[in-house]
Amino acid sequence: MSNIVRREPFALDDMLDDLFKGYFVRPMRFAGEMPEMRMIRMDVKEGDKDYMLHAELPGVGKDDIHVTLEGNTVAVSAEVKKNSEEKEGDKVLRSERYYGKVYRSLALGQEVDETGARAKFENGVLELVLPKKAATAAVKLAIE
Repeated sequence: MSNIVRREPFALDDMLDDLFKGYFVRPMRFAGEMPEMRMIRMDVKEGDKDYMLHAELPGVGKDDIHVTLEGNTVAVSAEVKKNSEEKEGDKVLRSERYYGKVYRSLALGQEVDETGARAKFENGVLELVLPKKAATAAVKLAIE
């Protein structure tokens, strides 16, 4: 048995509801709320022999950052931990915590030499120096 459903394609109320659904809804942010790290901001510069990458990771500890290199792909991930506590004497009025993980990967134009790669983390900025792998010459095969 088939179900028959009545549909009015030009019902004005439904059209307006669908048109404005979610349009006026904005994410709420309370005053004094701790900002979350949503995405790792990166700058990439290419030199003759290497790539230099700067990634902003404010408030992240050096031990919470992980960098992986695979061919021409670079991936940076970090675990973000933020605590905020307001006290009045011995009484805690508000305590907030944010724990999360951010991840960013990108493909470079040429493969990276993993043995010569260097990483330095200072003042919330991760600096990666990624030397390019020497390009191999094309080989012409003889046909038998």
